[in-house]
Amino acid sequence: MIRYLFIYLFLFSSIIFGQSLRNYSNEFLNLGVDAASFGMGKAVIAFSSDVNSIYWNPAGLVNIVDIEGSLMHAEYFQGIGKYDFAAYAQPIDTESAIGVSLIRFGVDDILNTTELIDNQGNINYDNISLFSAADYALTLAYARKLLLSGISLGINGKVVHRQIGDFASSWGFGLDAGLQYQTKTDWKLGLMFRDLTTTFNAWSIDEDEFAKVQSAIPGANDQKPETIELTKPKAQLGVAKKFELFRDFNLLTEFDLNMRFYETNDLISTSFLSIDPAFGFQVDYIDMVFLRAGVNNFQQQLEFNQNKTIAFEPNFGVGFRYSGIQIDYALANIAGLNGTLFSNIFSLKFDLSYFR
Repeated sequence: MIRYLFIYLFLFSSIIFGQSLRNYSNEFLNLGVDAASFGMGKAVIAFSSDVNSIYWNPAGLVNIVDIEGSLMHAEYFQGIGKYDFAAYAQPIDTESAIGVSLIRFGVDDILNTTELIDNQGNINYDNISLFSAADYALTLAYARKLLLSGISLGINGKVVHRQIGDFASSWGFGLDAGLQYQTKTDWKLGLMFRDLTTTFNAWSIDEDEFAKVQSAIPGANDQKPETIELTKPKAQLGVAKKFELFRDFNLLTEFDLNMRFYETNDLISTSFLSIDPAFGFQVDYIDMVFLRAGVNNFQQQLEFNQNKTIAFEPNFGVGFRYSGIQIDYALANIAGLNGTLFSNIFSLKFDLSYFR
C-alpha cells in the first residue's frame, strides 16, 4: 500500500510542477496548533507524540495508546482574526493509528461597502452589509510503525475550503508526509514534508459580486484574480532529547530547521532554499506541571537607515495535566520583538486511557 502511495505522489508531483506555483498560499495552515507547541516556539517535529501530531508530524500518532482529543482557540491581531482547532485520534492496533482534525481561521463582520455610493453619487448607509472571510481545513491522518526498529511513517490528506463572503470560494486538497525515528539512546529525529504534492486550490468567483467590486472604484479591479493556486512544498527537520534534571524534574529540548524551497527573508536564504531555525524547551515536574519557552521565525529586516537586523519571535507557555486532562496556555509574539501584537493561545487535551 505504501509503495503504491509513493508512486502516486511521484506521478502527481510531476504533473503539478508543470504549472504555476505560489510562494505564499494557504498561509493559515502554517500558523500551527496546540498551546504547548506554541510555547516551545513550534519546535516539536521530532517529539510530537499525541493527537496534535495530526498537524505537526502524523508519524507521532503511533505513540498514542487510547482515544485522544484536542481543542484550541487563539485570537490574532488583537482579536480581529479567530483561529480554532479540534482533533480526534485513536490507535487501530499496536502498530498503527488514525486521526482527524478541523481548522478554521476567520475574520468575521467585515463591512461590505461596495454599494455604499449609488450611480448618482449618493451615500446610503443602509446598503452596508457584513460578511466573513474564513479558511477551513479538514485533515485525515494515518500512521504506522515500519519494520525497521524505531521508525514510524505518517500521511496526511487535507481538504481545504476558503470562503470570502459571497464574492468567491475555493476547494482544494493536498498531502503531507512525516517520519520519526527514536534511537536506542532516546534521541528523537523528525522529518516532515508539507504540501508534498503541492496543495491545490481552485477558486470560483461570483460574477455579479465581482461586478459590484469593479463598479465601486472605477478604473480599478478590472482584472479578475487567478483561479488556481498551487502551494509549494516545504520541509521541516528536527532533533529532540529528554533529560532527567534531578528527582521529579525533566527537561525536554528540541531544535528544528524549517525549510522553504524559494528565497525569503529567513535567517539563511538562497534562491533555492531558505532556512528558519526554531528552538524550544520544556521543564516538567512529575509530568504534571509544565513550563515552556522557545524562539522561532528568525527574519532579516532592512531598517530605514539601510542597516540589516535580525528579528525573531519569543514564546512562553505553561501547562497543567491531571487525570488525563491537560490545559495549556501560550503567549506567542507573532509580530516579533519590534512589534506589540502578542497572541494569547489556549488549548485543552484529553487522554481516555486515564479513565479506563
